Amino acid sequence: MTPRERQLAALNGEHPDRVPWMPRLEIWYTAQYLAGTLPDEYKGKRLREVQDDLGVGASARTGHIYTTRIKGVEVERRLDGLMAHTSYITPVGTVSRTFQRTEELDAAGIQPLEVETLIKTEADYGPVMYMIENTEYFPAYEQFIDYDESVGDRGLPMVAIGDVPFHDFINVYTGYEKGYIDLFDFPDKVERLLETMEQCLREKMWPIAAKSPATLFLHGAHFASQTTPANYFDQYMLPYMREFSDYMHKHGKKVAHHADNDTSEILGQLKASGYDMQECFVTDPMVPTTLRQAREGLGDDVVIFGGIPSVILESSTSEEQFEEYMDDIFDSIAPGDAAILGIADNMMPTSLLSRVRRISELVETRGVYPIEKTSVKAGA
Repeated sequence: MTPRERQLAALNGEHPDRVPWMPRLEIWYTAQYLAGTLPDEYKGKRLREVQDDLGVGASARTGHIYTTRIKGVEVERRLDGLMAHTSYITPVGTVSRTFQRTEELDAAGIQPLEVETLIKTEADYGPVMYMIENTEYFPAYEQFIDYDESVGDRGLPMVAIGDVPFHDFINVYTGYEKGYIDLFDFPDKVERLLETMEQCLREKMWPIAAKSPATLFLHGAHFASQTTPANYFDQYMLPYMREFSDYMHKHGKKVAHHADNDTSEILGQLKASGYDMQECFVTDPMVPTTLRQAREGLGDDVVIFGGIPSVILESSTSEEQFEEYMDDIFDSIAPGDAAILGIADNMMPTSLLSRVRRISELVETRGVYPIEKTSVKAGA
Protein backbone atom coordinates (compact mmCIF):
# COMPACT_ATOMS: atom_id res chain seq x y z
CA MET A 1 0.00 0.00 0.00
CA THR A 2 1.08 3.60 -0.58
CA PRO A 3 1.21 6.17 2.24
CA ARG A 4 -2.00 7.69 0.86
CA GLU A 5 -3.75 4.34 0.81
CA ARG A 6 -2.68 3.66 4.41
CA GLN A 7 -4.07 6.99 5.57
CA LEU A 8 -7.36 6.36 3.80
CA ALA A 9 -7.56 2.88 5.29
CA ALA A 10 -7.13 4.31 8.79
CA LEU A 11 -9.77 6.98 8.18
CA ASN A 12 -12.24 4.50 6.67
CA GLY A 13 -11.98 1.95 9.47
CA GLU A 14 -10.05 -0.50 7.32
CA HIS A 15 -6.78 -2.34 7.94
CA PRO A 16 -3.57 -0.93 6.41
CA ASP A 17 -0.73 -3.30 5.61
CA ARG A 18 1.26 -1.42 8.24
CA VAL A 19 0.73 1.63 10.38
CA PRO A 20 1.09 4.89 8.40
CA TRP A 21 4.13 7.00 9.38
CA MET A 22 3.66 10.64 8.44
CA PRO A 23 5.95 12.99 10.44
CA ARG A 24 5.90 16.74 9.99
CA LEU A 25 9.43 17.68 8.94
CA GLU A 26 8.76 21.21 7.69
CA ILE A 27 10.18 23.17 10.64
CA TRP A 28 13.30 21.00 10.83
CA TYR A 29 13.87 21.19 7.07
CA THR A 30 13.27 24.94 6.84
CA ALA A 31 15.54 25.72 9.80
CA GLN A 32 18.36 23.55 8.43
CA TYR A 33 17.91 24.96 4.93
CA LEU A 34 18.01 28.58 6.08
CA ALA A 35 21.02 27.95 8.30
CA GLY A 36 22.85 26.01 5.60
CA THR A 37 23.12 22.98 7.87
CA LEU A 38 21.22 20.34 5.93
CA PRO A 39 23.10 17.01 5.97
CA ASP A 40 25.37 16.65 2.95
CA GLU A 41 23.13 14.02 1.36
CA TYR A 42 20.19 16.47 1.45
CA LYS A 43 21.88 19.64 0.26
CA GLY A 44 20.00 20.88 -2.80
CA LYS A 45 17.15 18.45 -2.12
CA ARG A 46 13.51 19.43 -1.78
CA LEU A 47 11.55 18.42 1.30
CA ARG A 48 9.68 15.70 -0.56
CA GLU A 49 12.96 14.17 -1.71
CA VAL A 50 14.08 14.09 1.93
CA GLN A 51 10.79 12.46 2.93
CA ASP A 52 11.19 9.80 0.25
CA ASP A 53 14.71 9.01 1.37
CA LEU A 54 13.62 8.69 5.00
CA GLY A 55 10.80 6.34 4.06
CA VAL A 56 8.03 8.57 5.43
CA GLY A 57 4.77 9.82 3.99
CA ALA A 58 4.26 13.43 3.02
CA SER A 59 2.60 15.73 5.51
CA ALA A 60 0.38 17.42 2.92
CA ARG A 61 -1.13 20.40 4.73
CA THR A 62 -0.79 23.40 2.42
CA GLY A 63 -3.59 22.80 -0.09
CA HIS A 64 -6.52 25.22 -0.34
CA ILE A 65 -10.07 24.85 -1.62
CA TYR A 66 -11.13 28.49 -1.39
CA THR A 67 -9.91 32.04 -1.17
CA THR A 68 -11.53 34.84 0.82
CA ARG A 69 -12.04 38.56 0.48
CA ILE A 70 -13.50 41.03 2.98
CA LYS A 71 -15.80 43.30 1.01
CA GLY A 72 -15.86 47.01 1.90
CA VAL A 73 -12.79 46.89 4.16
CA GLU A 74 -9.52 48.73 3.56
CA VAL A 75 -6.41 46.96 4.87
CA GLU A 76 -3.27 48.88 5.86
CA ARG A 77 0.00 47.20 6.81
CA ARG A 78 3.17 48.69 8.23
CA LEU A 79 6.40 47.43 9.75
CA ASP A 80 8.05 48.94 12.82
CA GLY A 81 11.26 47.07 13.38
CA LEU A 82 10.27 43.53 14.32
CA MET A 83 6.64 44.55 14.86
CA ALA A 84 4.13 44.01 12.03
CA HIS A 85 0.90 46.03 12.33
CA THR A 86 -2.26 45.46 10.29
CA SER A 87 -5.30 47.77 10.43
CA TYR A 88 -8.76 46.98 9.06
CA ILE A 89 -10.75 50.10 8.22
CA THR A 90 -14.50 49.41 8.03
CA PRO A 91 -17.49 51.76 7.63
CA VAL A 92 -18.26 51.21 11.34
CA GLY A 93 -14.77 51.63 12.79
CA THR A 94 -11.17 50.47 12.64
CA VAL A 95 -9.54 47.50 14.37
CA SER A 96 -5.95 46.34 14.29
CA ARG A 97 -3.65 43.47 15.23
CA THR A 98 0.10 43.27 15.79
CA PHE A 99 2.60 40.44 15.38
CA GLN A 100 6.08 40.42 16.85
CA ARG A 101 8.89 38.72 15.01
CA THR A 102 12.24 37.72 16.44
CA GLU A 103 15.49 36.98 14.68
CA GLU A 104 15.36 33.43 16.08
CA LEU A 105 11.86 32.79 14.69
CA ASP A 106 12.80 34.28 11.33
CA ALA A 107 15.93 32.13 11.16
CA ALA A 108 13.88 28.99 11.79
CA GLY A 109 11.09 29.99 9.43
CA ILE A 110 8.55 29.96 12.29
CA GLN A 111 5.53 32.27 12.34
CA PRO A 112 5.70 35.38 14.55
CA LEU A 113 3.81 35.82 17.83
CA GLU A 114 0.57 37.80 17.93
CA VAL A 115 0.86 40.40 20.70
CA GLU A 116 -2.21 42.55 19.97
CA THR A 117 -5.56 41.04 19.01
CA LEU A 118 -8.39 42.56 16.97
CA ILE A 119 -10.80 42.97 19.88
CA LYS A 120 -9.34 45.14 22.63
CA THR A 121 -12.38 47.14 23.74
CA GLU A 122 -16.16 46.83 23.59
CA ALA A 123 -16.16 49.23 20.62
CA ASP A 124 -14.19 46.73 18.53
CA TYR A 125 -17.09 44.27 18.31
CA GLY A 126 -18.89 46.32 15.66
CA PRO A 127 -16.03 46.43 13.12
CA VAL A 128 -15.23 42.75 13.69
CA MET A 129 -18.88 41.84 13.15
CA TYR A 130 -18.83 43.83 9.92
CA MET A 131 -15.69 42.00 8.75
CA ILE A 132 -17.22 38.59 9.41
CA GLU A 133 -20.52 39.41 7.74
CA ASN A 134 -18.73 40.76 4.68
CA THR A 135 -16.21 37.97 4.21
CA GLU A 136 -16.74 36.31 0.84
CA TYR A 137 -15.60 32.79 -0.09
CA PHE A 138 -14.56 31.76 -3.60
CA PRO A 139 -13.92 28.13 -4.62
CA ALA A 140 -10.33 27.33 -5.64
CA TYR A 141 -10.87 23.73 -6.69
CA GLU A 142 -8.45 23.74 -9.63
CA GLN A 143 -5.68 24.98 -7.36
CA PHE A 144 -6.39 22.13 -4.95
CA ILE A 145 -6.48 19.54 -7.72
CA ASP A 146 -3.03 20.66 -8.87
CA TYR A 147 -1.75 20.43 -5.30
CA ASP A 148 -3.33 17.02 -4.76
CA GLU A 149 -1.71 15.70 -7.93
CA SER A 150 1.68 17.04 -6.81
CA VAL A 151 1.36 15.12 -3.54
CA GLY A 152 0.27 11.96 -5.30
CA ASP A 153 0.64 8.67 -3.46
CA ARG A 154 2.94 10.23 -0.86
CA GLY A 155 0.02 11.30 1.31
CA LEU A 156 -3.55 12.49 1.64
CA PRO A 157 -3.92 16.28 1.72
CA MET A 158 -5.53 17.66 4.87
CA VAL A 159 -7.09 21.02 4.08
CA ALA A 160 -7.21 23.68 6.79
CA ILE A 161 -10.54 25.52 6.77
CA GLY A 162 -10.15 27.66 9.87
CA ASP A 163 -11.11 27.22 13.49
CA VAL A 164 -14.47 26.56 15.08
CA PRO A 165 -16.15 29.85 16.06
CA PHE A 166 -15.86 29.84 19.86
CA HIS A 167 -12.21 28.88 19.88
CA ASP A 168 -11.49 31.28 17.04
CA PHE A 169 -13.06 34.02 19.16
CA ILE A 170 -11.06 33.37 22.34
CA ASN A 171 -7.83 32.44 20.59
CA VAL A 172 -7.63 34.92 17.72
CA TYR A 173 -10.08 37.77 18.21
CA THR A 174 -9.59 38.48 21.92
CA GLY A 175 -6.99 36.20 23.45
CA TYR A 176 -8.03 33.61 26.03
CA GLU A 177 -8.14 35.78 29.15
CA LYS A 178 -10.03 38.69 27.61
CA GLY A 179 -12.39 36.36 25.76
CA TYR A 180 -13.66 34.77 28.94
CA ILE A 181 -13.84 38.15 30.69
CA ASP A 182 -15.87 39.57 27.80
CA LEU A 183 -18.18 36.58 27.98
CA PHE A 184 -19.14 37.79 31.45
CA ASP A 185 -18.92 41.53 30.83
CA PHE A 186 -20.59 41.68 27.39
CA PRO A 187 -22.46 38.38 27.00
CA ASP A 188 -24.94 39.74 24.46
CA LYS A 189 -22.20 41.08 22.18
CA VAL A 190 -20.13 37.92 22.47
CA GLU A 191 -23.00 35.53 21.82
CA ARG A 192 -24.27 37.61 18.89
CA LEU A 193 -20.77 37.54 17.41
CA LEU A 194 -20.54 33.77 17.90
CA GLU A 195 -23.93 33.24 16.26
CA THR A 196 -22.85 35.38 13.31
CA MET A 197 -19.56 33.49 12.95
CA GLU A 198 -21.40 30.16 12.94
CA GLN A 199 -24.04 31.33 10.48
CA CYS A 200 -21.50 32.76 8.04
CA LEU A 201 -19.43 29.58 8.05
CA ARG A 202 -22.51 27.40 7.73
CA GLU A 203 -23.86 29.37 4.77
CA LYS A 204 -20.66 30.36 2.97
CA MET A 205 -17.83 27.97 3.79
CA TRP A 206 -19.48 24.61 4.50
CA PRO A 207 -21.03 24.16 1.01
CA ILE A 208 -17.74 25.00 -0.70
CA ALA A 209 -15.93 22.40 1.41
CA ALA A 210 -18.63 19.79 0.91
CA LYS A 211 -18.62 20.17 -2.88
CA SER A 212 -14.84 20.31 -3.16
CA PRO A 213 -12.56 17.53 -4.45
CA ALA A 214 -10.81 17.36 -1.05
CA THR A 215 -11.44 14.45 1.32
CA LEU A 216 -10.05 15.53 4.69
CA PHE A 217 -10.54 18.86 6.45
CA LEU A 218 -8.83 20.38 9.48
CA HIS A 219 -11.40 22.50 11.31
CA GLY A 220 -10.21 23.41 14.79
CA ALA A 221 -6.85 23.54 16.54
CA HIS A 222 -5.27 23.69 19.99
CA PHE A 223 -8.32 22.83 22.09
CA ALA A 224 -7.05 22.26 25.63
CA SER A 225 -8.25 21.23 29.06
CA GLN A 226 -7.19 24.60 30.46
CA THR A 227 -8.39 26.98 27.72
CA THR A 228 -11.47 25.13 26.46
CA PRO A 229 -12.59 23.32 29.63
CA ALA A 230 -15.32 20.70 29.40
CA ASN A 231 -18.20 22.91 30.58
CA TYR A 232 -17.49 25.66 28.00
CA PHE A 233 -16.72 23.04 25.36
CA ASP A 234 -20.12 21.44 25.95
CA GLN A 235 -21.97 24.75 25.72
CA TYR A 236 -20.15 26.66 23.01
CA MET A 237 -18.29 24.16 20.85
CA LEU A 238 -19.85 20.72 20.87
CA PRO A 239 -23.18 21.60 19.18
CA TYR A 240 -21.40 23.34 16.31
CA MET A 241 -18.83 20.56 15.90
CA ARG A 242 -21.49 17.85 15.85
CA GLU A 243 -23.51 19.71 13.23
CA PHE A 244 -20.41 20.35 11.13
CA SER A 245 -19.15 16.75 11.27
CA ASP A 246 -22.62 15.38 10.47
CA TYR A 247 -22.88 17.72 7.47
CA MET A 248 -19.48 16.73 6.15
CA HIS A 249 -20.09 13.02 6.66
CA LYS A 250 -23.26 13.27 4.57
CA HIS A 251 -21.06 14.53 1.74
CA GLY A 252 -18.45 11.79 2.17
CA LYS A 253 -15.85 13.98 3.88
CA LYS A 254 -13.65 13.43 6.94
CA VAL A 255 -12.82 16.03 9.59
CA ALA A 256 -9.96 16.49 12.04
CA HIS A 257 -8.85 18.60 14.99
CA HIS A 258 -5.21 19.63 15.50
CA ALA A 259 -4.67 18.21 18.98
CA ASP A 260 -1.23 19.43 20.04
CA ASN A 261 -2.31 20.49 23.53
CA ASP A 262 -3.27 18.95 26.87
CA THR A 263 -6.57 17.21 26.09
CA SER A 264 -6.61 14.99 29.18
CA GLU A 265 -9.84 16.53 30.57
CA ILE A 266 -11.73 16.87 27.27
CA LEU A 267 -11.22 13.47 25.64
CA GLY A 268 -14.93 12.76 26.10
CA GLN A 269 -15.84 15.98 24.31
CA LEU A 270 -13.48 15.25 21.44
CA LYS A 271 -15.01 11.81 21.02
CA ALA A 272 -18.56 13.20 21.19
CA SER A 273 -17.81 15.81 18.51
CA GLY A 274 -18.11 13.25 15.74
CA TYR A 275 -14.70 14.22 14.36
CA ASP A 276 -12.89 11.41 12.57
CA MET A 277 -9.35 12.23 13.61
CA GLN A 278 -7.30 13.90 16.34
CA GLU A 279 -4.24 15.05 14.45
CA CYS A 280 -0.77 15.90 15.82
CA PHE A 281 -1.97 14.30 19.05
CA VAL A 282 0.61 15.08 21.73
CA THR A 283 1.25 12.75 24.65
CA ASP A 284 3.24 12.29 27.85
CA PRO A 285 5.81 13.60 28.82
CA MET A 286 4.76 16.84 27.11
CA VAL A 287 1.19 16.61 28.48
CA PRO A 288 -0.44 14.37 31.12
CA THR A 289 -2.14 12.01 28.63
CA THR A 290 -0.40 8.83 27.52
CA LEU A 291 -1.13 7.29 24.14
CA ARG A 292 -2.71 4.34 25.92
CA GLN A 293 -5.07 6.63 27.85
CA ALA A 294 -5.95 8.50 24.66
CA ARG A 295 -6.79 5.25 22.88
CA GLU A 296 -9.08 4.27 25.75
CA GLY A 297 -10.71 7.70 25.98
CA LEU A 298 -11.29 8.21 22.25
CA GLY A 299 -12.24 4.64 21.46
CA ASP A 300 -11.32 2.64 18.40
CA ASP A 301 -13.27 4.68 15.85
CA VAL A 302 -11.38 7.99 16.24
CA VAL A 303 -8.05 8.06 14.41
CA ILE A 304 -5.12 9.20 16.54
CA PHE A 305 -2.55 10.83 14.28
CA GLY A 306 0.61 11.55 16.24
CA GLY A 307 1.69 9.89 19.48
CA ILE A 308 5.42 10.61 19.12
CA PRO A 309 6.20 13.67 21.28
CA SER A 310 8.95 15.74 19.68
CA VAL A 311 10.93 15.73 22.94
CA ILE A 312 11.90 12.08 22.51
CA LEU A 313 13.72 13.01 19.31
CA GLU A 314 16.05 15.30 21.27
CA SER A 315 19.48 14.33 22.59
CA SER A 316 18.19 14.98 26.12
CA THR A 317 16.29 11.68 25.77
CA SER A 318 18.72 8.77 25.89
CA GLU A 319 18.76 6.07 23.22
CA GLU A 320 17.50 3.57 25.78
CA GLN A 321 14.61 5.84 26.80
CA PHE A 322 13.76 6.45 23.14
CA GLU A 323 13.65 2.73 22.36
CA GLU A 324 11.50 2.02 25.43
CA TYR A 325 9.10 4.81 24.46
CA MET A 326 8.77 3.53 20.91
CA ASP A 327 8.17 0.01 22.18
CA ASP A 328 5.32 1.29 24.32
CA ILE A 329 3.86 3.21 21.37
CA PHE A 330 3.50 0.05 19.29
CA ASP A 331 1.99 -1.79 22.24
CA SER A 332 -0.47 1.08 22.79
CA ILE A 333 -1.74 1.17 19.19
CA ALA A 334 -1.86 -2.61 18.66
CA PRO A 335 -3.31 -4.12 16.51
CA GLY A 336 -2.94 -0.91 14.49
CA ASP A 337 -6.48 0.25 13.77
CA ALA A 338 -7.33 3.97 13.69
CA ALA A 339 -3.69 4.95 14.14
CA ILE A 340 -1.27 7.09 12.15
CA LEU A 341 2.18 7.69 13.59
CA GLY A 342 3.37 11.28 13.52
CA ILE A 343 5.48 13.74 15.48
CA ALA A 344 3.55 16.01 17.81
CA ASP A 345 3.72 18.76 16.89
CA ASN A 346 6.73 18.93 14.58
CA MET A 347 10.24 17.69 14.15
CA MET A 348 12.09 20.62 15.70
CA PRO A 349 15.38 22.14 14.46
CA THR A 350 17.33 20.31 17.19
CA SER A 351 15.67 16.90 16.65
CA LEU A 352 17.93 13.97 15.78
CA LEU A 353 17.51 12.79 12.21
CA SER A 354 18.81 9.37 13.23
CA ARG A 355 15.69 8.82 15.31
CA VAL A 356 13.37 9.53 12.41
CA ARG A 357 15.29 6.90 10.46
CA ARG A 358 14.98 4.51 13.39
CA ILE A 359 11.21 4.97 13.56
CA SER A 360 11.00 4.19 9.84
CA GLU A 361 12.89 0.94 10.54
CA LEU A 362 10.54 0.07 13.41
CA VAL A 363 7.47 0.74 11.26
CA GLU A 364 8.84 -1.73 8.69
CA THR A 365 9.26 -4.43 11.35
CA ARG A 366 6.93 -3.83 14.30
CA GLY A 367 4.33 -1.78 12.44
CA VAL A 368 3.05 -4.53 10.16
CA TYR A 369 -0.69 -5.17 10.67
CA PRO A 370 -1.77 -6.72 12.96
CA ILE A 371 0.70 -5.25 15.45
CA GLU A 372 1.41 -7.61 18.31
CA LYS A 373 1.88 -6.50 21.89
CA THR A 374 5.23 -7.57 23.26
CA SER A 375 5.74 -5.98 26.67
CA VAL A 376 4.50 -7.14 30.06
CA LYS A 377 3.17 -3.62 30.65
CA ALA A 378 1.04 -3.82 27.52
CA GLY A 379 -0.75 -6.92 28.71
CA ALA A 380 -1.36 -5.61 32.22
